[in-house]
Amino acid sequence: MRLAVEGLRQLAAVTLGAVTAPAGLAFLLSALPFLGNPNVAAAARRLARLEARRLRLDVATLDALDADDGRALRYLAARVPVGMLGGVVILLIVFGAWQGGMLLWAWIRNEPFDGMARSVPLALYMGVFGIVLLFLALTGVVGVHWMERLLAMRMLGPDRTEVLERRITELAESRAGIVAAVDSERRRIERDLHDGLQQRLVALSMLIGRSKRGRPELLEQAHQEAQQALAELREVAWRVYPSGLDSLGLGEALAGVAERSSVPVTVACRLRRRPPMAVETAAYFVVCEAVTNAAKHAGATLITVEVHEEDAEETTAVVVRVRDDGSGGASAAGGGLSGLARRVAALDGAFEVSSPAGGPTTIMAVLPCG
Repeated sequence: MRLAVEGLRQLAAVTLGAVTAPAGLAFLLSALPFLGNPNVAAAARRLARLEARRLRLDVATLDALDADDGRALRYLAARVPVGMLGGVVILLIVFGAWQGGMLLWAWIRNEPFDGMARSVPLALYMGVFGIVLLFLALTGVVGVHWMERLLAMRMLGPDRTEVLERRITELAESRAGIVAAVDSERRRIERDLHDGLQQRLVALSMLIGRSKRGRPELLEQAHQEAQQALAELREVAWRVYPSGLDSLGLGEALAGVAERSSVPVTVACRLRRRPPMAVETAAYFVVCEAVTNAAKHAGATLITVEVHEEDAEETTAVVVRVRDDGSGGASAAGGGLSGLARRVAALDGAFEVSSPAGGPTTIMAVLPCG
């Protein structure tokens, strides 16, 4: 099904390109006397941007069209022959479909086709011939679409050196962000252990010592303190890394988050297959942090978690969306959310926070699966 949809998209793109190629040629011919005019260059960039959108090119290619360096005009001139070739391929498909329809109509009415009477050998011959021609025509559509995309990326895309420099900068920033996020998480774990578990263990030790000095009724209280200490220890361990994530998968791990939350949480996890471990881990911590913030700071009464897959052009991404009905006002620059943003950026993902005053708050992360 996905292959058929993509084939129809390519057929539509090539057909539209066959229409815009003569229009582009007419624009170039009419603009020849005014090549130095900035309005001509601006119009060429707008036409090139439309062509880039028709071919579903990435954002970087569209952004590169903002530069006034003549690339748009050169691209419009170079794509005219390719667009004309696409038009020839589309005409062949239309002609073949028309001939097939005429043959079928003659067969139904028991009339001769092109001087040939209806017969089984004729039908087999024409059928095989039509299938071969259809295969060649569809191959031509794919080839023309590939040529158009390659031409557009080469002539309109950003310079490769600029792309590498930008990528190096992004990697350096994400590496620094990861280091900061790890240090922040370590400090938070230390606070949890010092302010929570350590204090409870000190109280437990004092209760046991007092019970040994003739206060046996304190043993029950000591037992309760031990149970609380174990519960807090499990909570800290789950915040460091959930052991059930490896064995049970993301859906069950998120169900555990919902069970431990003090606010009602509904989880809808629709994944066709298990994503990579790094993506699972990032998705889990995005949900954990969002649920914790909604319960502690937003005064939410209901939290909704949605996890599903989305098919991009060349890859698949896991989309995590957490929405609460709290008071809003969450800032993406906050400690916890900024750490999540750095974690998602390290996977080349996208992280968004929408939290107007009065709510609701929606946190979304898009995590590519590679």
